[in-house]
Amino acid sequence: MQFIRQILSYKVRVLYGLAVLPALLFLSSCNQKPENNSTVNQTTEGQKKEQEVWTAPDSGNLGNSDADQLIKYGKKLIENTCFYLGPKGTVAHLSNGMNCQNCHLAAGTKPFGNNYSAVAANYPKFRDRSGSMETIYKRVNDCVERSLDGQALDTTSLEMQAIKAYITWLGKDVPKGTKPNGSGLTELAYPDQAADPEKGKTVYVARCTVCHGANGEGKLNTDNITYQYPPLWGSHSYTMAAGLFRLSRLAGYVKSNMPFGADYISPQLSDEEAWDVAAFVNSQPRPVKDISKDWPKISTKPADHPFGPYADSFSGHQHKYGPFLPIIAFKKEHQNK
Repeated sequence: MQFIRQILSYKVRVLYGLAVLPALLFLSSCNQKPENNSTVNQTTEGQKKEQEVWTAPDSGNLGNSDADQLIKYGKKLIENTCFYLGPKGTVAHLSNGMNCQNCHLAAGTKPFGNNYSAVAANYPKFRDRSGSMETIYKRVNDCVERSLDGQALDTTSLEMQAIKAYITWLGKDVPKGTKPNGSGLTELAYPDQAADPEKGKTVYVARCTVCHGANGEGKLNTDNITYQYPPLWGSHSYTMAAGLFRLSRLAGYVKSNMPFGADYISPQLSDEEAWDVAAFVNSQPRPVKDISKDWPKISTKPADHPFGPYADSFSGHQHKYGPFLPIIAFKKEHQNK
């Protein structure tokens, strides 16, 4: 009976939300078209990725059962996190105003858009960052705390159960222990040279400011509460503990999704531009988190993890901007020693 009461409460919230705020169509990147003389890297890699790429199940096929209603609510929480859980959220005040789909595009369904396709198939799993086995609950709360600069959700709450139900439903057809083509982010080849924030600034000014602002502040909707385009730095953006603060993660994200209209088949930026603009964005100020317990086994830190201590003699600057290939070579040489 308690669960049914929660579902009924959820239905009231949704109806209220629809009356107050139409569902937002998330557009997290710039809508500026590429200039004719811009360098665009459209290689056969994109054509290869087009083959048998994961497709999300159709939420339009969900019914009105309690289980399906829970999945639908989870989807709304991912799309409109701020409305429900933001600084002025209708359910709780837990996060910084960004939505989950600011990082997990199209409610976690876009190929190479940091989607959720492989989550259910691979969790629980051991993660080197925490040095422990992690559940889906732990992974979701990591995002809330690190990317939304928020407070962890109660794992027994209706909202956490709904998010878990939605993520699990998205990956329902993915075999256990596998990752479908199109999951996560594009893995860009590490460049021979370090990424250049100054060159990245030029890319940002030309291609990104129209949506994300000259100062990375993003653009609010007319309600002045929720974001049409998310902030890329500053007090309301993702923290330095977020996954996108690793340069390879942000560069891969940019390559297949930015500016607006780009995808993994038709990128608008070259690999070098993606690395450089990522370096510029991640050079800007953002919220700080305590990461002293991250990577308890320091030899397992990724080459582009920007915070020491390290199990090598490369500088923090090189770990942040590269070149990364010498670090990777060192790690391979010493991994069994």
